[in-house]
Amino acid sequence: MANQPVGNAIGREASVLATNKVLRNTYMLLALTLAFSAVVATVSMSMGVPYLGFFPTIIGFFALLFLVHKTANSAFGLVSIFLFTGFLGLTLGPLLNAYMTIAPSAIPQALGLTAFTFIGLSAYVLTTKADMSFLRGFVVIGVLVLLGIIGIYAIMQFTGGTVPPGIQLAISAFVVLLMSAIILYQTSDIVHGGETNYILATTTLFVSLYNLFTSLLHLIGFMGDD
Repeated sequence: MANQPVGNAIGREASVLATNKVLRNTYMLLALTLAFSAVVATVSMSMGVPYLGFFPTIIGFFALLFLVHKTANSAFGLVSIFLFTGFLGLTLGPLLNAYMTIAPSAIPQALGLTAFTFIGLSAYVLTTKADMSFLRGFVVIGVLVLLGIIGIYAIMQFTGGTVPPGIQLAISAFVVLLMSAIILYQTSDIVHGGETNYILATTTLFVSLYNLFTSLLHLIGFMGDD
């Protein structure tokens, strides 16, 4: 019986060490992928890479995301995530060039607000160890709604329709809320040992940051009548 408390203490210590390792690897990989994506976006801007189009962008996004998930437990997973984040950086270039023309001040504002939101949400979970598992339902439903919105956009691409500005604003606000919830949920999942694969954790956080930044960019541009 005396050995049981000792064994439990050792088990808890091992669990904490494993969690800290996942957190450390996740934030290190996230920093590297963000830097790499930023470099690709800068090159894309300087070369004047045109918008790839709705369908090539969506197909490339989901194909590379699938590749990341399929290889996350192998050495090729690191290659996959850099391919994925590099592709997102490539698609970001044309958008940034457009905003450099119509609303250049919106870019640093959106970037700063994205960083503030991510640091604030992450710091809250990391310091309080809050369990955000209750957000799972909202995250799942929110992602399904977002996929439905993408489907509607696809149909409108075929029919030549356009989305009214008011609806675009509402969608961007919804995405900001959803991505914030995903950051809270994913960080909490790592802290409490639910997510043990740092490549998958990094991918989730990166996509959340990407969508948070672009949605804030749209909202700031809209509020500035641009």
